[in-house]
Amino acid sequence: MLQLIVESEPNTLAQGKELIQQVRQQFQESLKRQDILELIETILIYKLPKLNRKEIEKMFSLSDLRETKVYQEALEEGEEKGRREGREEGREEGELSAKKSLILRQLNLKLGSIPLNIEQKIKQLNPNQLDNLALALLNFSDWEDLHQWLN
Repeated sequence: MLQLIVESEPNTLAQGKELIQQVRQQFQESLKRQDILELIETILIYKLPKLNRKEIEKMFSLSDLRETKVYQEALEEGEEKGRREGREEGREEGELSAKKSLILRQLNLKLGSIPLNIEQKIKQLNPNQLDNLALALLNFSDWEDLHQWLN
């Protein structure tokens, strides 16, 4: 392993692959093998920062890679990012739905029952248009005002 650390950059990749094969053959015990593979992976990541994920995957078997700390941390980060983005997207959709519902109720109170085609047009408006409609509807006196605004 020390050889991998002091090896010149062009030879590091080949040396790393060879070392991984040796570890797989010599260490059947999962925990010991996992620790050594994580150490090799860490050395390779620091020595070859331009190495991409695909190149690392080629060197490690999928089961070896899944056991490494770097893989586990990347997986956790990806899952957390997915949860954050999902919550944000859900919040935005909820706010948009509430905004549409409020505007439709206000129009119903102000102008009476809303025709289905008008309701569908309103549901297709983007958030900025909905904000503008919320302000404009305060000045509507009849359906014609809404028709003009929508067109």
